[in-house]
Amino acid sequence: MSEPSHRAGYIAIAGRPNVGKSTLLNRLIGQKISITSRKPQTTRRNIIGILTRPGAQLVFVDTPGFQTARDSALSRLMNRSVLGGVQGVHVIVLVTEALKLQASEERLRAALPAGVPVVAVVNKIDRVRAKGDLLPYMSRLDQRLQPSAIVPVSALKDSGIEQLIAVITGLLPEGAPLFDEDEITRSSERFLAAELIREKLFRALGDELPYAATVDITSFEMVGDLRRIHADIIVNRESQKPIVIGRKGERLRSIATRARGDMERLFGGKVFLDVWVKVRSGWADDERALSRLGYDEG
Repeated sequence: MSEPSHRAGYIAIAGRPNVGKSTLLNRLIGQKISITSRKPQTTRRNIIGILTRPGAQLVFVDTPGFQTARDSALSRLMNRSVLGGVQGVHVIVLVTEALKLQASEERLRAALPAGVPVVAVVNKIDRVRAKGDLLPYMSRLDQRLQPSAIVPVSALKDSGIEQLIAVITGLLPEGAPLFDEDEITRSSERFLAAELIREKLFRALGDELPYAATVDITSFEMVGDLRRIHADIIVNRESQKPIVIGRKGERLRSIATRARGDMERLFGGKVFLDVWVKVRSGWADDERALSRLGYDEG
């Protein structure tokens, strides 16, 4: 009797902003490695997540939302990350929101590399009250995107995830694992620290904080078992600083406290976190500034 074959490969997760790609990645991996918020364009760089199962290893590349609404250096870099992230993969997961297929998704589908299987994921099915509306939507999606498979899921409610994993696994080539079985991401702790602060920033401020805000980790060092992290929250205008800081610094302390808690859970150790707010006008439209902040690394 021959041994059962092992499958392994790379899977890109792509889609327009705010369809739930990062929530889906976290659900697939079973741990939070990609930040989420209701604010569009939360994910700005490619993030690697690794799922190891008996007989298979799935390496996911979570890409930023494909951007058509804004034209800035940041949005152009993000779109390059999307199109770069789908190159050289074995499967592409194209995430759509249930009943909300848009023209930008057809443009993204047309830009995907030929010959790579595309699994169309219909996310947020928990929000659809009339479930009978799903079948006509999936038929329309099949005609317009021509995927290899369509899988309805709710990443938030953990519905359809196992079916999606099975469909993806069946499309992967046979091969040995690509990474150690205990690895869940290839992102550095420095990168993840910045992302967790940025998540808390967006969640705390919502629409109060404009699109042009980011986080710069200025220092990250291990002192024994303690991670000492110093970070700057970068805003575009001086008037935005007090919005982030809040009355008597309460909002900034809350952001830092929540981010530190997530870091300690993810890193498995104590974290000292020092966060400041700095102004760098026009950073989101300055490619040199974006390079210094690491936006050309994804």
